[in-house]
Amino acid sequence: MTLPYGANEMLDMVNAETGTVDRRIYSDKDIYELELEQIFARAWNFMCHDSQIPNLGDFFMTFIGEDRVICVRDNDGNPQVLVNSCRHRGNAICRAEEGHATSFMCTYHGWTYDLKGSLVGVPGFKEVYHEELDRENWGLISAGKVDSYKGWIFATMDREAPDLYDYLGEVGRIGINLMVARGDVLQVQGIQKSTINCNWKFAVDNVWDYYHGSLTHASAGMAGWRAGFIVKPGLPDPFPRTNLNNAEVRYTSVLGDYGHTIGGPSYSDSGQLRAGMVDHSWREKPESRSLLGEVGMRANGHPHIFPNLWIMQGFSKVAVRLPKGPTTTEIWWYGFYNPEHDEETRANLVKRQLRHDGPAGVFEQDDGENWGESTTGTKGKIAQRYPLNYSMNVGRGEVVSDETGPPRIDTSNNEHSQLWFYQNWTVWMASDSWQDLEARQLPLEGSR
Repeated sequence: MTLPYGANEMLDMVNAETGTVDRRIYSDKDIYELELEQIFARAWNFMCHDSQIPNLGDFFMTFIGEDRVICVRDNDGNPQVLVNSCRHRGNAICRAEEGHATSFMCTYHGWTYDLKGSLVGVPGFKEVYHEELDRENWGLISAGKVDSYKGWIFATMDREAPDLYDYLGEVGRIGINLMVARGDVLQVQGIQKSTINCNWKFAVDNVWDYYHGSLTHASAGMAGWRAGFIVKPGLPDPFPRTNLNNAEVRYTSVLGDYGHTIGGPSYSDSGQLRAGMVDHSWREKPESRSLLGEVGMRANGHPHIFPNLWIMQGFSKVAVRLPKGPTTTEIWWYGFYNPEHDEETRANLVKRQLRHDGPAGVFEQDDGENWGESTTGTKGKIAQRYPLNYSMNVGRGEVVSDETGPPRIDTSNNEHSQLWFYQNWTVWMASDSWQDLEARQLPLEGSR
């Protein structure tokens, strides 16, 4: 592929030593088109959870980059991921966002495909195609690999990609295990979807941003929002928060290959910061420590699996940031609940999920406005001469790597996770193949 910029120039767009990021990566059209090819078409992308397609023939429609794909459970019980585009004229072969099917038929000319994407029906196959159409080679475009980890289904379009278990690595697996450790989960019916006029990466780097909360979300606090509930004026706050910029609050930034990272307050402090907001009783179970290890048990920030899956484990929900152009992003929120919880506990959890993020969430309304304005601020030719600043705690973070868990930085509030994400982004963008990408993997050691 011909790069709009040279590989070295792509790598230079993020400077980890100075903590700076080139503004062009958020609004340049050529860079965005390259992202679709270099990142989304090669990475493992989250599709759905097992509970969304429990039966043979159940399907869920989502996206890999800007390609519509169908995740369907075939008649052998395996998930398949098929590009939702007929091989004849490109028409959609499925219009429903989710449901049940025994096959998929294009409404244009009737080409019909089975649940594995094979072309099994062609009107006039004998009369007008004279039985000369090679149906075996005209099935639906399918994912190069589809796999799941503990019920979380992923797909990659690149057959050269490493297996999912290896792609996730220890950090990605811990991120999912932080949900698994809470017990069985089922998806809350329905996906919250909204569109924000921002670059998808601004939505991503907010995942680990604990610097903005007291100011950006001040209005939510003044309105009485606490953990999804409204606290009446004059009553004591049942969920008091400590200033997250206090130097005594300890943070853990866990770094993984390919750009996966977990960042935020460590559990020892978050128990005080969010007392009553999140149920941490699962941490007391011996199987939790076995599943997560010492570092995973201590990590209480936000896990993120590259490129665009945020696991908001405290509220049992995940978000996918779907690119829809360099300055537009669709946010999809998936909520989950434990079927063992009583009705009141489940209702309170869902209420928190709905009121925190998504189109009805008071927090993401605040965030989305900032992300949109930040994206606009990267378009100007004069502004593009000056990089953005991600230097918080740069040069003061020592990467610890030992037998207790994956490499991590234990420090105060910081932007190490953001820089790790952006550094890896440059590696993906500068690499022409998986072999090249593997050779460029960043070292998980030293100081940052």
